[in-house]
Amino acid sequence: MSAPQTQETRAQEGSPWPIVAAGAAGLLTVLALALVEHFAPLTAVLALAAVAAATAVCVLAAERAGALPYDDHGRAAAPGAGEPTPFRSLVDALPDPILVISGAAPDHVTSRRYLFANLAATQLLRLEGGEGLLVNAIRDPAVLDVADQALFASRDAACVYETTGVQPRTLHVYARPLASAADGRKLALLVFRDETETRQVERTRVDFLANASHELRTPLASLTGFIETLRGHAKDDPAARDRFLAIMQAQAERMSRLIDDLMSLSRIELAEHIAPADRVDLGACAQDVVEASTPIAERQGVQLKVRLPRKGAALVAGERDQIVQVVQNLVDNAIKYSGPGQVVDMVVQADLSPEAAAAPFRPGAARFSLLTPDAPSPTYAALRISDRGPGMEREHLPRLTERFYRVEGQKSGERAGSGLGLAIVKHIVNRHRGGLTVESAIGEGTAFTVYLPQLAAEAPPAGDVAKVS
Repeated sequence: MSAPQTQETRAQEGSPWPIVAAGAAGLLTVLALALVEHFAPLTAVLALAAVAAATAVCVLAAERAGALPYDDHGRAAAPGAGEPTPFRSLVDALPDPILVISGAAPDHVTSRRYLFANLAATQLLRLEGGEGLLVNAIRDPAVLDVADQALFASRDAACVYETTGVQPRTLHVYARPLASAADGRKLALLVFRDETETRQVERTRVDFLANASHELRTPLASLTGFIETLRGHAKDDPAARDRFLAIMQAQAERMSRLIDDLMSLSRIELAEHIAPADRVDLGACAQDVVEASTPIAERQGVQLKVRLPRKGAALVAGERDQIVQVVQNLVDNAIKYSGPGQVVDMVVQADLSPEAAAAPFRPGAARFSLLTPDAPSPTYAALRISDRGPGMEREHLPRLTERFYRVEGQKSGERAGSGLGLAIVKHIVNRHRGGLTVESAIGEGTAFTVYLPQLAAEAPPAGDVAKVS
């Protein structure tokens, strides 16, 4: 089948005008000769006028009949009403959020509107309609200012836009003027470039240098002092030498733990805005940590009591190594602050509502939510680890996840640790889009609850039951 003809081709090849015009001219000539010969001049003129009018009607009818197929073809080729243009799908596929905005007058905030938002912009700004007031979508003064520069000053502008929430994002906003609309409104383009990871790298580098230099100074000073002592009068004293070497080894191990934790925290923060997607059994992770920690607890005279659901009942979307790290840090904390003969309880629960997952555990105890999910999940799996140690005052609870914060008010003491364990827990739970609460009472102990969005449970194997120890 041949391709449809264009209007130019139709005009040159398919138009009926030349044939009809030639036939009409010939007909008029013959009629004119005949009429002039047989009739009076006035009668001949009237007859010729009638013939010319009839010929014109025939010509117009022929032209209209020839144009109809092409009109039908044009209507059939036009896009359907309401269907997206081909470019809409292309713009929606772009990872960067994009807005097309308009403005009528610089003095009227309500005259600034967004006319188009691609899919990324709709998700970032949580837009519902196709267009609306720009100030309802973005309230940041810096972004509105660069929008005004592009709209009314006709120049490129840029700024940094930081979103709020549990998972904040840092975006670089570019504004560029566009040609004015047909009704005179100014138009501009806003492009949001996600620089969260880049800014996080820089922030992590600065924090690492500040915290590492501060925390490493004490053990390094201790090592330097003992080395000088061993080179001096203690080099011939075996008892003093052995004691000093043991202290030096402990300080070196402390620095090693500190460096390991700082590097671990840096890696977690770099990927914190990317939610993990693997299927992880929270109960199985807890069981692995219990088996590894039981010998340590027994050496300190501490008993671990565990209550776990059946296998596969507490599935969460996560990264297994990081979830194990969360459980390990909380168990280590509980054992560390428990005395001989005391008990550390570990409970894993599944199929909890958001309210039940974050519900208080110890009546009368001070309670604080260290982390709350931005978007609640319908169902959660929760891990609770509680000790019966000295407990804490309420004033300390909000600061527990700060780097190097210690309840004793100092960064060294009898209890070994880097001071980063709970900070690591918070960042991992935040990456997994979960929540973290703490409850504590003086003389009664402390309980930490971690709750993570739960996935659909797997079918239980025959004879598989919950574990209690």
